[in-house]
Amino acid sequence: MLPSLSLPTPPLPTVSATEKLLLTIIGLGLLALLPATFAADAWLAQMSLYAAMTLVSMGTLLWAARKFAGKPAGVQQDNLWLRSSTSRGAVAWLTAVVLTGFYVLLYWFSSPDEQGNFGFLNSLVHSLDPLSQAIRQRPSDQWFLYGTFYTLAILLMGGRALWKYRHSPYQRIRTASVMFFQLGFAWLLPGVLLAFQRPEYYFSYFWPLKYDYLFPGTVGYLLKDGGPGLGVFMVFWGAVMSFVGTPILTYFFGKRWYCSWVCGCGGLAETAGDPYRHLSDKSREAWRWEVRIIYPILAFIVLVTVLLWLGVAGTLPAWFTTVQPSSITLFSNLSPVDALSKFYGFAIGAVFSGVVGVGFYPLMGSRVWCRFGCPMAAYLGILQKYLSRFRITTNGAQCISCGNCSNVCEMGIDVKQYAQRGEPIIRASCVGCGMCSTVCPRGVLNLENGPRDGRYQGSQLITAESLRILS
Repeated sequence: MLPSLSLPTPPLPTVSATEKLLLTIIGLGLLALLPATFAADAWLAQMSLYAAMTLVSMGTLLWAARKFAGKPAGVQQDNLWLRSSTSRGAVAWLTAVVLTGFYVLLYWFSSPDEQGNFGFLNSLVHSLDPLSQAIRQRPSDQWFLYGTFYTLAILLMGGRALWKYRHSPYQRIRTASVMFFQLGFAWLLPGVLLAFQRPEYYFSYFWPLKYDYLFPGTVGYLLKDGGPGLGVFMVFWGAVMSFVGTPILTYFFGKRWYCSWVCGCGGLAETAGDPYRHLSDKSREAWRWEVRIIYPILAFIVLVTVLLWLGVAGTLPAWFTTVQPSSITLFSNLSPVDALSKFYGFAIGAVFSGVVGVGFYPLMGSRVWCRFGCPMAAYLGILQKYLSRFRITTNGAQCISCGNCSNVCEMGIDVKQYAQRGEPIIRASCVGCGMCSTVCPRGVLNLENGPRDGRYQGSQLITAESLRILS
């Protein structure tokens, strides 16, 4: 038996002194969050928070410019599995613990008391009071803190993505789009509506992702507090975009029009989650779990929405009115239907989309929520697979099996297998980010919105064309 040979691990490339300085600035900014969180003095906490945001912003943007501008244009996925931060090493686990811990504090330990104290995050929350007053004409709360951090992450890491993918017009425009929608529609506009004493409404989120927007209670609240003009428009906008706009746009462009261009969840995944996209599980078993989880979640929220409206109409099934709430729910003093909606909000809206969806980026990839839990992604996926013109065409004759396309697919699709066979990619889970096409060194993959005829005959068409050329 021949002795086994172990090849030495190649060393990581050296980091220049300038990059080290910029990374140190980012580290100092993160450290400044500690006095911002724990300082008893309000002025010190406020100055520390703004110093932290300034240092992190300046350091990140300058570091991205230094790291990517000095290299030739093109995607270089080097050393991802050698770095502790991107290979599920100690740094990745530490990052996951910090992110998960922050989300746990935010969702369950930051509700204000009668004195306006937000628990562990009180100093951080009130440090944003001046900014909140300027935009919303009211003091900050835990969700304004969350939205500010969320938006800042998309803007900063979006700046990084613009440098990294500067050679690709599609990636530049797509990145700019998610930055615009997050800043304008998901952060500024809802705050301005509050300043004018109107409901805080997110025009870039639709049912079933923003599941309560079509609940009877929310519809009534929007109509009452939004007024006869704006309130009616909000309800109309939510309903039309959910049931008319979404199918039409998905027919022409696939689910990418939303998941990769508009949605804040997708925006964070495509920017802040970009370093972790290669971590998504490409196995068939992972795909089976994806199907087992995401479609029941969609069915669950559809059922809850229908039951709530049946209850308002007085036509709720009799067995729902005879069962005692305490016998089927942990939420006391709630009807069975209301308990189901509260359970969905807790288990899916908070635990899955919030804590797991972002906290597990460094361990499971950047689209954990989009892939396994988002009901909007499931809804769009059904439309995309069976009713859309969108597909990714492949040219198997040009594929060199480098595997770059599969490596960068954050939705766990083994793109290389399709490319090798020359088959078009028509998958419900594909978000159309176009990264597989961007990293392909041979131009094998192309995002298309062509006629539906031939969507499933890509390999036959390519084979016939290849035979014609050879003959």
